[in-house]
Amino acid sequence: MRGVTLIELITFIVIVSVAVAGVLGALNYAARSSVDPMTRKQALSIAEALLEEVALQPFTYCDPTDANVRTATSAAGCATLVEGMGPEAGEARTSAVTPFNNVNDYNNLALPAGGITDIAGNPVGASPNYSALITITQQALQGVPAAESLLITVTVTFTTGIISEDVTVQGYRTRYAPNAGS
Repeated sequence: MRGVTLIELITFIVIVSVAVAGVLGALNYAARSSVDPMTRKQALSIAEALLEEVALQPFTYCDPTDANVRTATSAAGCATLVEGMGPEAGEARTSAVTPFNNVNDYNNLALPAGGITDIAGNPVGASPNYSALITITQQALQGVPAAESLLITVTVTFTTGIISEDVTVQGYRTRYAPNAGS
């Protein structure tokens, strides 16, 4: 019977140590990033809520406060207030006096980190690490002309430690029936 030499024993110990260090490193990384799915899910939930908020707004030729909002079949049919991209003077998303009242009003709306709220102005969950950007672009949609269809893009950025990631959701809003003003 032959035993193990000192050289073979030291070689075995070194190989096993390297393997154990690799496994422990992988376990440490997995434990550190185990909250990432939760933060991604929260970011996705915020993005979906913002997309729904925008999509539920009217999409009309005239500003919803215009007298002809329900009857105008083009911008020329508006009495005074043609709806354009971006909010009208004095409008703000969470304003009690003049809130956003059309899909277009949300174009290029940036919600800073810690500033994400619901439409009533209430803070959303643990939002200090989340920020959002909403963009609206005219885009044709399978036979619907670009002037009658909007692509809504909501990007929520979240930061965990030194890692920053984006979650983006998109949806379409078309003008229909003929002008639902509210």
